[in-house]
Amino acid sequence: MDLEFGGKTREPDIRSLFDMKDVIFDQGWLAGRDNSELYYMFRDLFLSRADGDKLRDQNLRYDITIIPPGMMGSEYIKTAGHYHPLAPGSAVTYPELYEVLEGEALYLLQKEDLSDVVAINAAAGDKVLVPPNYGHITINRSNKTLKMSNFVARDFSSLYDPIKEKGGGAYFFTRDGWIKNPRCPEASELRRADAPGGRTLSQLGLAKGKEMYPLLKEHGRLDYLTRPGDHLDLFSGVI
Repeated sequence: MDLEFGGKTREPDIRSLFDMKDVIFDQGWLAGRDNSELYYMFRDLFLSRADGDKLRDQNLRYDITIIPPGMMGSEYIKTAGHYHPLAPGSAVTYPELYEVLEGEALYLLQKEDLSDVVAINAAAGDKVLVPPNYGHITINRSNKTLKMSNFVARDFSSLYDPIKEKGGGAYFFTRDGWIKNPRCPEASELRRADAPGGRTLSQLGLAKGKEMYPLLKEHGRLDYLTRPGDHLDLFSGVI
């Protein structure tokens, strides 16, 4: 699968079934399966050279991920899930800002000590801010292709091992609903939240139904993604 963006054909990084083998709930189904493509990540996108320069100047990256509908046995298709490292000079990790462009997303956010685990439903036009100190997994629970974009700081590598070592997130979303990961007995009860709206979105310079890509042109608007320690009040109540 390729993506046309900024007048160019972009090739994805592909996440395959075998890349996900350690975090899949239905291990019985996985046994004997052939490898296959699951979802597609298009990283460091921009519509023009000037936009690319603005992103780099602000230490930001804009990505698009496409997740076709499907099942992994009894579990809905999902991303591998990851955490972010601490921002330099800060006691908190990098946040990440998502927007659903097409389809529906179910975001599972969890603190590394699993003292808070939250599921957020998001439809096309919704934005979800993953606050500092949370890992996250995205699930496509619908029969439609999920297309989502994100803004994130460009100078770090995601941390996949903490989720991989637990065999997945604190909860799995299956045909039978949410099932707690038996390897995460310490996880808090799953709570539900809506995608932020109204005042919360406006504080972030966002609005439902208005794409967030143009924010890269407002220098400093997304500083909270690269310098989260300077904007802790902004993250209060976003989930």
